[in-house]
Amino acid sequence: MKAHDEVTPSAAVRTTSAAYRPPRDNLWFARTRNYTIFVLRELTSVFVAWSMVFLLMLVAAVLDGRTAEFAALASRPWMIAINVVALAATAFHSVTFLNLAPKATVVRLDGYRLPAWMIQGGNHSLWLVVSAVIAFFVLRGFR
Repeated sequence: MKAHDEVTPSAAVRTTSAAYRPPRDNLWFARTRNYTIFVLRELTSVFVAWSMVFLLMLVAAVLDGRTAEFAALASRPWMIAINVVALAATAFHSVTFLNLAPKATVVRLDGYRLPAWMIQGGNHSLWLVVSAVIAFFVLRGFR
C-alpha cells in the first residue's frame, strides 16, 4: 500500500459520519405533552408580538389624531378575529410563563425554599390584580 492510499482515522470518521444521516422526525414535539406545550408556547410569541404592534398602532393613531381611521380598521371582522386569537394565545403564553417561574427562580426565606405553588400563586394573583386595575380604568374611561 502506498503512503497516499492509507486511510487516516480522521478520514474514516468523515466518511462514515457523512454517510449516516439519522432520519428526521418533523413532529418530534408531538411525542409528549411537555414538548407540545413548549412548542405551542414558543409559537404564541408571534401573537404576543402582534399584540405589541397593534398597541403601537393604537398609540400612533391617538398621537396623530387618527383614532377614527384606527377604529375603522380595528372593527373589521378579520381584525377582530386576529385579535381574539392573539388574546387567547397571549393568555396561554402568560400562564405557561408564570407556571415556569418556580423552575427558573428559587426563593428562600430563612433557609426554607418556598414551594412552587406559592410562587405560582403569587405570580397569578399579581397578574389578576394588575389586569383588574387596568380593566377598571379602561372600562371607566379614565374619568
